[in-house]
Amino acid sequence: MIRRLLIANRGEIALRVVRACRELGVESVAVFSEADAFAPHVAAADRAVAIGPAPAAESYLAIPRIIEAARASGADAIHPGYGFLSEAASFADACAAAGLIFVGPPAAVLARLGSKIEARRVAAGAGVPIVPGETPVDQSNAGIRQAITRVGLPALIKASAGGGGRGMRIVRDTADVDAFIDAARRESTAAFGDGTLYIERLIEDARHVEIQVFADRHGHAVHLFERECSIQRRHQKVIEESPSPAMTEALRARMTAAAIAVARAAEYRNAGTIEFLLSGHEFHFLEVNTRLQVEHPVTEQVTGLDLVRAQLLVASGEPLPWTQDRILQRGHAIEARIYAEDPEQAFLPQAGPLLLYREPRMPGVRIDSGVVEGGAVSVYYDPLIAKVIATAETRGLATAKLVAALRDFPVLGLRTNIPYLLQILTHPQFARGAMDTGFLDREGATLVHAAGDEIPAHVRAAIAVASRQSPVPSQQSSILNRGARESWDPWGR
Repeated sequence: MIRRLLIANRGEIALRVVRACRELGVESVAVFSEADAFAPHVAAADRAVAIGPAPAAESYLAIPRIIEAARASGADAIHPGYGFLSEAASFADACAAAGLIFVGPPAAVLARLGSKIEARRVAAGAGVPIVPGETPVDQSNAGIRQAITRVGLPALIKASAGGGGRGMRIVRDTADVDAFIDAARRESTAAFGDGTLYIERLIEDARHVEIQVFADRHGHAVHLFERECSIQRRHQKVIEESPSPAMTEALRARMTAAAIAVARAAEYRNAGTIEFLLSGHEFHFLEVNTRLQVEHPVTEQVTGLDLVRAQLLVASGEPLPWTQDRILQRGHAIEARIYAEDPEQAFLPQAGPLLLYREPRMPGVRIDSGVVEGGAVSVYYDPLIAKVIATAETRGLATAKLVAALRDFPVLGLRTNIPYLLQILTHPQFARGAMDTGFLDREGATLVHAAGDEIPAHVRAAIAVASRQSPVPSQQSSILNRGARESWDPWGR
């Protein structure tokens, strides 16, 4: 069993792994950049090691610094979390070379599935339908243009090496295709160090449904049902839930069987997610996420299972702690991600101190966060503040509970997307479960405008209390008693 685990990440996922370590009696080691010296995950871990300056390239993405931190702290394993180095085959190789357990798939699997092109080959070889597409041997602009012609419009130009919407462009006509190709290649090279592109047919009005899988080295592979991730903005997930409103038992059986087939064909190990596009009752393989997902709490809530705990057990060489027949789906869970961003300014990331931050305390509501009141959101990292996960007997009740939690979640000092999330969750189309990946493209501007008109409840309450307790002085007295006027001003306080 792993004895001491270094967590090569930060924020809420680092705290999540620390909690799992405590339950298993495993010592935890946090790493931190100069910007994170006083971060909550540093205080929560049993040990902490500084790894360099604030920029991620010089700290959380610096493989030699991470390996040295593991050696210095006496760790025998590394958990990469998600993002940063979690899907880097070079990092898994470096861990193996240093005699460290990597909590995730083997480096060879990461390399194979990290290429979307190779992942498509694996899925096709397993008999799983893939989105029609082509990887042109000729990677010149002319070669890419010819591939688009063969695949047909509308099409997607996609980066082979990455995810999260980076290096991706939608082509609806050929007028500006060279500009799209250049932009996709440039973005892919900058983000992943690989400018290889492939072309995929754009399936419109489709849902994004993913299947959580888990496999061990003893030949066991299971699924933990599906998550609906269709509410996306620029290919970035905003709301996730389970079960999917579109799912039937027959469709679920087909999709989970396809996911297991891909996992077995890839000789997968540990936790991963097989992603599909669903149109009606037909689905196509999209890609594999070779790591723990940001939305894993949704699956934990509907299955009652601890995915991070299982990751550590499987990485230690133990068999999966559950068999397929013991994994049950109960109730409904839905997650919203709270970001420090300004929807009215094209979702511009926000940075600065959290002057007020109070998490709601409600039955059936789970908060995974990595910040505290008085702390700060850094300019150097993803502006995720918290994930709010609501669980109830039905989708309608879970949604209502999530709405109530978000309305009772005051954050001041930075703008957040909470009003925007509320507009999504209360939209009639969302309530019917009738959404697809284009929902926010169509409705986004309207939702942002409506969210901007709403004064948050905690601001209304502050104004009301201040007004009742200290009435505004008259104009004459205010001239004579400037100090009194300033003392009652809620913004001044």
